[in-house]
Amino acid sequence: MIISRTPFRISYVGGGSDLPAYYREHGGAVLSSTIAKYLYVSSHDYFEAGQIRTKYSSTETVSSVAELQHPLLRAILTRLQLSTGLEISSIADVPAGTGMGSSSSFTVGTLHNLMARIGRSDEATKAWLAEQACAVELGDLGEPIGKQDQYAAAFGGFNIFRFHGDERVSVEPVVLPDPEGWLRHLRLYYLGNQRSASAILAEQSRESATRSKQEVLRDMVDLVDPLAVALGQSNWAECGRLMHENWQLKQSLASGISDLSIQDAYERGLRAGALGGKLLGAGGGGFMLFVARPEDHTQIDNALSDLRPFPFQWDFEGSRIIYSDEVPNFLR
Repeated sequence: MIISRTPFRISYVGGGSDLPAYYREHGGAVLSSTIAKYLYVSSHDYFEAGQIRTKYSSTETVSSVAELQHPLLRAILTRLQLSTGLEISSIADVPAGTGMGSSSSFTVGTLHNLMARIGRSDEATKAWLAEQACAVELGDLGEPIGKQDQYAAAFGGFNIFRFHGDERVSVEPVVLPDPEGWLRHLRLYYLGNQRSASAILAEQSRESATRSKQEVLRDMVDLVDPLAVALGQSNWAECGRLMHENWQLKQSLASGISDLSIQDAYERGLRAGALGGKLLGAGGGGFMLFVARPEDHTQIDNALSDLRPFPFQWDFEGSRIIYSDEVPNFLR
């Protein structure tokens, strides 16, 4: 058996500029970090050598890769030229469709796991995992998504990801002198409303060709470096202000990003003392992140008593193989 562990991410500013429709012409940038909430993928030999069994939210038992209903598994197994006699299972600390990059964590983690299974762990560098995950999701499956989630899941930690028009991605680690101080100034709440980001991102991708949306995305990208500076100075109030500005801009990018219930939750948080914040992910639901002084957390909890606080810690490692008792087939 082999088990991989791949983190989920929190994106702070610049989200949306990682869509090809924008960065190929203008370049993009996102600042994000990963948290110690994970997606786990396990693989081992399946007793029925002529079949594949997969277990996720559903269970499939099929006789060929082409029969798999799960598009990511089908694409990954095809790309790695794997076939039958294999069982793959996944479990996660956070539900899918909640704005933390779960699909890309699944893709990165599955690639990492199966590369270990076929004895190619040395090739599965962080950069390789991110690039291949993008190739699967954007290329093989044509998903209308960006590149930030794959890179965050693979690399882990705090980073600025810069997306270049020639498809290169630069990874710039952000050094925080007080990461625990930043953690103490964050409060995360679960709103519910699991949803697919594809429809929102497809609209956002179409709209990013218009001049007005390009200007919004440029303004969001312009917040990335100032936020890195503020984090480096432990200037939490400025971090909150910048994230608030990013959230105000983001809501204008597509119709499904926010709604009255999301806006109400955000305004209640601000009135209770939050310095700023944003909805995680493409929009429509999931998790709301606030920046707030620790002494104001109880007041904000009371103002948002209908929502579930979600404590977390940092992840600085990215995707990892955490267990393996397998000998590659070619060595048996």
